[in-house]
Amino acid sequence: MEKNGVKVEVGNDAVALITISNPPVNALTVPMCVELMEKMNEANRRPDIKAIVITGKGGKFSGGFDINAFQKPPDSENHSSKSVHDSYKFVINVVEDCKKPVVAAIQGLALGGGLELAMGCHARIAAPKAQLGLPELKLGIIPGLGGTQRLPRLVGLQKAIQMMLMSTPITSEEGNKLGLVDAVVPSQDLLQISRSWALEIADMRKPWLRTLHRTEKLGTLSESRDILKGARLQAQKTAPNMPQHQACLNVIEEGVVHGGYVGFEKELEASAELMKSNVSKALIHIFFAERATSKVPNVTNVGLKPRHIKKVAIIGGGLMGSGIATALLARNIFVVLKEINSEYLLKGIKTIQGNVQDLVRRGKLTQDQAFKAFSMLKGVLDYAEFKDVDMVIEAVIEDVALKQKIFSDIEKICPPHCILASNTSTINLNTIAKNINSQDRVVGAHFFSPAHIMPLLEIVRSEKTSPQVILDLMTVGKIIKKVPVVVGNCTGFAVNRTFFPYGQGAHILVSLGVDIFQIDSAIRNFGFPVGPFQLSDLGGYGVAKGAGKEYAAAFAGRIFHSPIIELFLKNGRKGKANGKGFYIYEKGSKPKPDPSILPIIEEARRITNIMPGGKPISVTDQEIIEMIMFPVVNEACRVIAEEVVVRPSDLDVASVLGMSFPSYRGGLMFWADSVGPQHIYNSLRKWSQQYGIGDFYTPSKALVDRVTNNLPLVGITPFPISAPATSFPASRPRL
Repeated sequence: MEKNGVKVEVGNDAVALITISNPPVNALTVPMCVELMEKMNEANRRPDIKAIVITGKGGKFSGGFDINAFQKPPDSENHSSKSVHDSYKFVINVVEDCKKPVVAAIQGLALGGGLELAMGCHARIAAPKAQLGLPELKLGIIPGLGGTQRLPRLVGLQKAIQMMLMSTPITSEEGNKLGLVDAVVPSQDLLQISRSWALEIADMRKPWLRTLHRTEKLGTLSESRDILKGARLQAQKTAPNMPQHQACLNVIEEGVVHGGYVGFEKELEASAELMKSNVSKALIHIFFAERATSKVPNVTNVGLKPRHIKKVAIIGGGLMGSGIATALLARNIFVVLKEINSEYLLKGIKTIQGNVQDLVRRGKLTQDQAFKAFSMLKGVLDYAEFKDVDMVIEAVIEDVALKQKIFSDIEKICPPHCILASNTSTINLNTIAKNINSQDRVVGAHFFSPAHIMPLLEIVRSEKTSPQVILDLMTVGKIIKKVPVVVGNCTGFAVNRTFFPYGQGAHILVSLGVDIFQIDSAIRNFGFPVGPFQLSDLGGYGVAKGAGKEYAAAFAGRIFHSPIIELFLKNGRKGKANGKGFYIYEKGSKPKPDPSILPIIEEARRITNIMPGGKPISVTDQEIIEMIMFPVVNEACRVIAEEVVVRPSDLDVASVLGMSFPSYRGGLMFWADSVGPQHIYNSLRKWSQQYGIGDFYTPSKALVDRVTNNLPLVGITPFPISAPATSFPASRPRL
């Protein structure tokens, strides 16, 4: 087996081919950077070498610096600050300043440090469709190998800022138009043309360009500062809690004003500082946590191969069904959409068409791809077309009897290999599949609204769901660009069950006299896109009522019954659906707080009658956040202990991708550990004694155990199988 590292081969043409090998994406490590520096110095010294080509093994140039290095202590062996710093500087000191021309031969991808290495070369030749980008800001850091200085000099300041701040890659074809790539050539000719190009530079037949010396694409100083000022304002608006955005713009400006070498030194300083920041630690945690979701014990490690899902039937063309159909069609999966009558069917098809056109407008699909997607959709009013489908996804209203009838019908009609999935958000799968025999084929496919946009797919398995079905659905999820998280079966599953105290906690605060709009504002400032009451308006009160009944039945002691929604409906308020909820919704304008709801709120407070001494409590924004989020953390501890999720970090991923928990806080459990389990426990205990409200604030056994033993929440282990049955819900959600 060939050793990973850096290999040099000198051809008869006097060109040294330096190949980076570190599968699967040729990630750069500190030892590899040192080795590459040594090989470059050797090639520079040797009289038999006239030029150099750098490439990557296995059809990929390099996916960038190995992110695992970020999680190791800075003083560990081979990862000292000095060794990292020296390995960074090889790009500018050895590659760019090499006395012999260096050409990058790019295939597959050149991302992060991989692209920075390529930009340090004197020319870049790429194969078609190669991905080029600097995605470091997604991890709370900035490019650290000179990317902030070289990219603006190659593609222009405006485009470089967009690529870095948005972490959006481009293709080699676009890179060629922008000047990032010098030529796009067929894959089979890549190395030969790169070698010839390097020799032509050596013979002075092509220009010898050092990127850091170039300024022609930076514009005047005044123009550059105007662009940077606009970018700063936009970053303050869209990423106010992300320090890496402003840091990136600062070092870019440093290089524009004082030169690339000065900018590069500032980049190194800022990059090292950001690596130690809480935001970087949180975003890197989420990165690794998301990768971990693809590993599911007894599913992904038992040698199973995913089956090809070519045709999917969807029952129900409402908001969720049409969104799911859009996601599938956009990835070339045939869809049969079933509705109960022509009117509903036509409405569902029109919604799908609108969704697809929206994807075109946003640049996610071309118009040709949109036409192809439309051609793969068939609307039906009966089950005749279900005889050859590979999967059915039921997406009707949360009505147990209706879902049970549908599953009885499709079991009889669909082929024996067909996966029988439900998009239910709360109802226990065992209840839905109660009357059918093929329970090994039953699975939950819980999408989040809008289904063609939200990235999470919660895959719910019962005790009888087969591993093959889970694997197949995970594969479909990845094909349609979702992040599949496999969870156990219980009311609300992982995400909605964990977050059912979120809305409840907000309603408790209102009943205690806290202003609704102060609550929403505090939660938005914490990092959620909208507060709990605006979210209620957007989701629809019918959905909330239906889910509330399920939670009340499953978790009776932990439920707070607020009359606000019932009073709203009685007063003709239906949320965004009719423009009147907690907010007023008018076309073309932002939602506005509606002060006319105050009499309704006062009536609700009289009904609940929980204000201490009949007087409203006074709370800070921080206390609002804690009184809403700590009960969520408490429920999450139960969810983890009952094995509803494979690992605690799955809840971090699910909270970020499914509930828009701020990613820069690392997800729910990561944030909870940063706050401190002891503080969470003390606060819950205080509120339980102060306000009562059943067991809503009562600390869970799992939380108590962690605090008692002074352990972090991310280390919660499931209850032992020998635990008494009373420790679990009636239907135990074991994975």
